[in-house]
Amino acid sequence: MSLSQIKGNPENLEQQTLNDLILVAVRTLTVEIQETLETAAAEISRGNERILASDTKATNIKSAQTMVKEAISLTHNAINRLGTVIDFPEIVQLSSQYEVREYALELIGTVYRRRAEIEQELTGALVDWQLHRLPRIDRDILQIAVAEMLYLDIPQKVAINEAIELAKRYSDDEGYRFINGVLRRVTNKLNEAEKAVSTQS
Repeated sequence: MSLSQIKGNPENLEQQTLNDLILVAVRTLTVEIQETLETAAAEISRGNERILASDTKATNIKSAQTMVKEAISLTHNAINRLGTVIDFPEIVQLSSQYEVREYALELIGTVYRRRAEIEQELTGALVDWQLHRLPRIDRDILQIAVAEMLYLDIPQKVAINEAIELAKRYSDDEGYRFINGVLRRVTNKLNEAEKAVSTQS
């Protein structure tokens, strides 16, 4: 979440404190929660209208039921997002640890410096999607995972599992499946490229 809010030169990133990163993450999460709640409220209202209309239009009851299910799903997502705020005291505590702070700065700096290469890898792994059209949170999670695998020597399986857990927490119900699929395609291409190099040498 910090990736979408941080401004300025990546070379100056080390001068920002982790508290600043947490603050921008909280701001991003707050905006997402507000948007999700507004969407959920609108869907619940639409679903309620359809249910009321189903008394006079029996043929629309199935669509009313579908609308209510969607509204419930959106509300569930909003509640989950609110639940993530509970984790912030722990994040603040962890931020005081030198290793955590240094890794966070290294990771964000790597994503900024290698953005073009990371986006190229992701674009090659997307099927019927454009990277810039993805939800911001999904894009950030994908970029972090690819940065970890390509430049920070994090094992592929670990990076993918971390990304899936982040997506389950911060994305929608389908987000983690989508992210899993994209990262599997990225790793398949990376592994194929490594095999091709090893057979040539």
